[in-house]
Amino acid sequence: MKKILYYILICLTFINANTLKEAQQLEKEGKYKEANSLYKTLLKHDKITKKQLDFFENKIDKFDDKETNLTIKQIISSSFEIFPYKDNYFLPFTYDLNEKKGREQGEAKFQISFKKPITYNFFGLNETINIAYSQTSYWQIYKESAPFRETNYKPEIYVLFPYAKLEHTALKAYKISLMHESNGRENETSRSWNRVYIEGFFQVSKVFISAKAWTRIPDKKDDNPHIYKYYGYGEIEIAHIYRDNIYKLRLRNNLRFNKDNKGFIEFNYSFAMRKNSFAYMQISSGYAESLIDYDKEINRISLGISLSR
Repeated sequence: MKKILYYILICLTFINANTLKEAQQLEKEGKYKEANSLYKTLLKHDKITKKQLDFFENKIDKFDDKETNLTIKQIISSSFEIFPYKDNYFLPFTYDLNEKKGREQGEAKFQISFKKPITYNFFGLNETINIAYSQTSYWQIYKESAPFRETNYKPEIYVLFPYAKLEHTALKAYKISLMHESNGRENETSRSWNRVYIEGFFQVSKVFISAKAWTRIPDKKDDNPHIYKYYGYGEIEIAHIYRDNIYKLRLRNNLRFNKDNKGFIEFNYSFAMRKNSFAYMQISSGYAESLIDYDKEINRISLGISLSR
């Protein structure tokens, strides 16, 4: 139980927020609805940080060195502009319908994902350069020793460009990213690869679509022979928003229309329980859900909570 609380607390540190600079830029571009939405988010975040800043002003002894005071203020208010990236969730109940040797079919799964903006408008295109980190873990919590079966680590650096030629075009932005993915193991269980991908973001009414295509960076040590055969060359995610509900469908396929055809489908549904906490259901089927199982088929259903989406 202590371990569960520990990981929930980790997830809670990544609160959904945005920067004042982004809101001001949207306002300058005449995108008032988008700017107002960000301002509202900032106001909610400010209620939390205001109490922390009041504590700094009233309780902490000050120093003559302004930089020291600023550093202490940043630590207390956690104002380092670290934001959620992918979904942050904890799913204590997951069950794989396919039996696999040496593991329980029931386990826990959780994901931690955050990003840090580095610089803005460096190329003069209103782009944002970010670093990001995502970690997905599979935890055999129902075994006696409760070992971690697999963890996939995904650090990346990417540039996000807004598409501003037409205000009401379906294409909203595109992203270019360099990503490393590995499972931190050695010898025959080691899995790692590096790739470059480009991703486009589209909106049609309340439906949001992201389409991603990647290419692998050659590596002398190939931990994943034939990974393209199972992982494919890209994926599509479709999200539909209705009130407090979000429906997401993620699709991959290797586009080999013969006996070697492999793919992956994942459906996520979440609804708000209270501010910044959501009930979360995930159903997934196919290949390459995780690196250790990239060439094995899974059929999994998962239930839990998410803290960002």
